[in-house]
Amino acid sequence: MARIIGCPGNRPVKRGGLSVQNTHQTQHFANARGFPLNANVLPQPTDIGAQINAHLLHTVGVGPDQASRCDLMQAVAQVVRAQLSERWVATQAQERQHKARRVVYLSMEFLMGRTLSNALAALQLTDGAAEGLRQHAQRLEDVADCEPDAALGNGGLGRLAACFLDAMATLSLPSWGYGIRYEYGMFAQDIVNGAQVEYPDPWLVDGTPWEFPRPDISYPVRFGGWVEHVDEQTIWRHTGEVAAKAYDMVVPGHGTRKVSTLRLWKAAAPAHFDLSAFNTGDYARAANTKNEFENISWVLYPNDSTPAGRELRLKQEYFFVAASMQDLVARHLQEHPTLDNLADHVAIHLNDTHPAIGVAELMRILCDEHRMPWEQAWALCGKTFSYTNHTLMPEALETWPVSLLQHVLPRHLEIIFRINKEFLDEAAKCRPGDNGFLARLSLIDEHGERRVRMAHLSIVGSHKVNGVSALHSDLLVQTIFADFAALWPDRFTNMTNGVTPRRWLAQANPGLAGLLDETLGPGWRLDLSQLTRLAAKKSDPVFQQAFRAIKRDNKVRLARAIENSTGIKVNPDSLFDVQVKRIHEYKRQLLNVLHVVWRYQAILAEPNASWVPRTVIFAGKAASSYVTAKSIIRLIHDVGQVINQDARIGDKLKLVFMPNYGVSVAEVIMPGADLSEQISTAGTEASGTGNMKLALNGALTIGTDDGANIEIRQNVGDDNIFIFGLKTPEVRALRQSGYQPMRYFESQPALKTVLDAIAGGRFSPTEPGRYRPLMDSLLWGGDHYMLLADFASYIATQARVDALYRQPELWCERSITNVAGMGVFSADRTIGEYARQIWHVESVPATP
Repeated sequence: MARIIGCPGNRPVKRGGLSVQNTHQTQHFANARGFPLNANVLPQPTDIGAQINAHLLHTVGVGPDQASRCDLMQAVAQVVRAQLSERWVATQAQERQHKARRVVYLSMEFLMGRTLSNALAALQLTDGAAEGLRQHAQRLEDVADCEPDAALGNGGLGRLAACFLDAMATLSLPSWGYGIRYEYGMFAQDIVNGAQVEYPDPWLVDGTPWEFPRPDISYPVRFGGWVEHVDEQTIWRHTGEVAAKAYDMVVPGHGTRKVSTLRLWKAAAPAHFDLSAFNTGDYARAANTKNEFENISWVLYPNDSTPAGRELRLKQEYFFVAASMQDLVARHLQEHPTLDNLADHVAIHLNDTHPAIGVAELMRILCDEHRMPWEQAWALCGKTFSYTNHTLMPEALETWPVSLLQHVLPRHLEIIFRINKEFLDEAAKCRPGDNGFLARLSLIDEHGERRVRMAHLSIVGSHKVNGVSALHSDLLVQTIFADFAALWPDRFTNMTNGVTPRRWLAQANPGLAGLLDETLGPGWRLDLSQLTRLAAKKSDPVFQQAFRAIKRDNKVRLARAIENSTGIKVNPDSLFDVQVKRIHEYKRQLLNVLHVVWRYQAILAEPNASWVPRTVIFAGKAASSYVTAKSIIRLIHDVGQVINQDARIGDKLKLVFMPNYGVSVAEVIMPGADLSEQISTAGTEASGTGNMKLALNGALTIGTDDGANIEIRQNVGDDNIFIFGLKTPEVRALRQSGYQPMRYFESQPALKTVLDAIAGGRFSPTEPGRYRPLMDSLLWGGDHYMLLADFASYIATQARVDALYRQPELWCERSITNVAGMGVFSADRTIGEYARQIWHVESVPATP
């Protein structure tokens, strides 16, 4: 354990700022792609129509003149799949030839969305496919809509991982993503009588053309049992085993022939099942073993409110990590005669704490299966792993009961105990006798039920730990990981998140993308810093006219989607006020609802005032066991029911909740948004990426000085964003001084009227007490996320929004300024920084 600690004291943590200049550093990767920085470098195909017809006949099994839209989608996908396959084979051959150092990105989620349109764009096949489909009297957009979203993720964590794979491929970085092939995703959301209802999301029911089954790649994953130590050899006597079978998805780069691989694992039961039980008619018992194992890869984030649910989640995490570790070790040994140089050729990245058990698993493989000495294995492990933290909230840092780990993974618990003992022995040398310091550092939380702290395991086992925005990274070393930062200040760094412009602008907003092509040329797709040149156009009346026309078209499209999904008609000329993200108390959808109710009451009080028409749009899922979040969804529905049916209000105010939020829904919402709600309590949001996507599409942000909002403000300018509320130090000071929400309630009549209306049943007349617990949590439950403290500032800032929206030319100017300031928020910039500063991975040139 000698590598762990040098007792350096409290040296400052070095973290670079975020600026457009940094984005140019990605260019040295681009030169290795084999193509210049030009979005039109690949030859346009001329025979796509013939290929579509051939696949209709020979693959789909239907005559071209009888093909449905879904048949055509399958046929076009097969045309694309053939080219993806060729590029995957060539990429793997080139990486083997170069003995390349690879990134292995472990993530519980990869929210990929639909593949067809993105892949066509990457392969430069979009125009050819559109022409081929016109021969069938179909539009490419309509055919692409037949594809279901890949249900492999839920929120920002998974979408970030998907953007990162796109960027890794585009930068020609040797890269593998690893996750689980969920058969039913998290869940499909419906709203029934205002309440969230969850259904399975069977996205694989008809198969998918985008996966490549690898029947020869399967690894055993074991659970349970006990551990024996015999003749200096450790033997894990497991009592359960499941096979992890590999399915690959190919993620194409743009402007290059290189691709990334997303390898997903499906849990498969042992080949046998209880045939005797089946033959006696006991079908349930015969299938029980099969279901017991295969349910590991059924659902993302199963309900963990029960002991069985918690055990299943732990098994899921270990399942995909164990299979991935075996796979990367096997690949390494195919190319190298020894594991001694594993850290020279593999960089393993933990996307949050879900894959943290990988630290113990790699130690198990090296020590138990390959007989590597412990000290050597631990040194190698530390050079191999890096870890991204995504939360500042201690309660959100994953922990597992020691008893559960003992039951499910007894050998790994032994390994964790040894890591912890040796780590604490070293840490004690820095602060002798400081037991509180050691207790805070320990991988085992000894308070109450003993629990393993997975974030601590990730930090101790990694050579680099990063936050995902400048504020987040600073707060990590000042708060929850302050003791670790005191030991290892150089281990902590910042990597501000980014999004891929190929999907979130070029694909989601083709109108704006076309205008950018005319104004800047197509190179912005691969070098988003070129958007800065738009600043010179912000006051150009001709450019503004085109920009505003595109925004209105997008709002008309969004209004049509709202009507189709909710039955509610909205006015596209109203201000579209959007909050779309996972439903959680810290994201403060409830604060938004309080403003809507205030606005409704104010309109009724002054019906003849000059109100800016506003449509407030929510979307997002609540975790199936998260009662408060589900109550907020129902409140949104109930408030909307009253407002939308009140003839006195008309189009002055509408409130809608779009169900089943996912990538494809977001691709319609983002381009149509005028106002982006990023209103988390300061100091709680790690970064956010929805804020980046919305601003990239011209929405102005209303938000707190939190997460990446701060860096957005720095890049677009204070006049082009609406910041309100307490800042992080003020939140901390108010808590320390004793926050009393009742003082705000009693001193602000408008706030009191809003809360009384909700608590008194104004929006739930058939059940007047429905929202009393929700309101009581604000007034008597401590208002943990300080909605009441920020309410007045939020309302005042919304008035500033109205004032600006009344000046369409000035609003448009500031919208253009937001787009122009988004160049630094490209995933290409983020991944370039990871590659240089954390992974030390270089691009592999594409073979012409």
